[in-house]
Amino acid sequence: MRYLLIAIFSYLVGSFSSSYFIGKRKNLDIREHGSGNAGSTNALRVLGKKSAILTFVIDISKGVIAVNVGRYFGGLYGSLIASFFVVMGHNFPFYLKFKGGKGVATSIGVIYSIDYRVGILCTIVGILTVVISKYVSLGSMFAAITAIIAINIISTPEPATNFLILVLIIFIIIRHKDNIKRLMAGNENKFKF
Repeated sequence: MRYLLIAIFSYLVGSFSSSYFIGKRKNLDIREHGSGNAGSTNALRVLGKKSAILTFVIDISKGVIAVNVGRYFGGLYGSLIASFFVVMGHNFPFYLKFKGGKGVATSIGVIYSIDYRVGILCTIVGILTVVISKYVSLGSMFAAITAIIAINIISTPEPATNFLILVLIIFIIIRHKDNIKRLMAGNENKFKF
């Protein structure tokens, strides 16, 4: 019962779509503009820098809050259950017909809560990839892949933690399938600094 409550709580926390509600304050549905994604990158394109930063901070915070609440009430497995369901809530919010973000920022929050050193390294890799390639999607995927490598170098995680991170990486890559197709075709949108 305890784990079920952690899962429900985490999903509800994750399902708070910050970019959607920020967009609604400006009388627009972010899912109908730009890439159609309810995440911080599209928030930058559609809503501007301040809204994008706010979206990013809130989405990271969702991961941090859920994991720490899960850990407090359920130990290791509580934190892992929270990690999975907070990202699922972000990606598939029930009140938006399950059309949410790609889970990158919320997954970053999860990684920071598991091991902040890995989170810092993933952030650095992601930023450097975007700066060099100008592709946010590539930076997001490289940052995600870095997590599974870095956590096994920096610390000695439980097998269940490794499995969770691998699942989150797979979800991030799946959510970027259209970006991957555009990258391979050479027509992915570049980020302008």
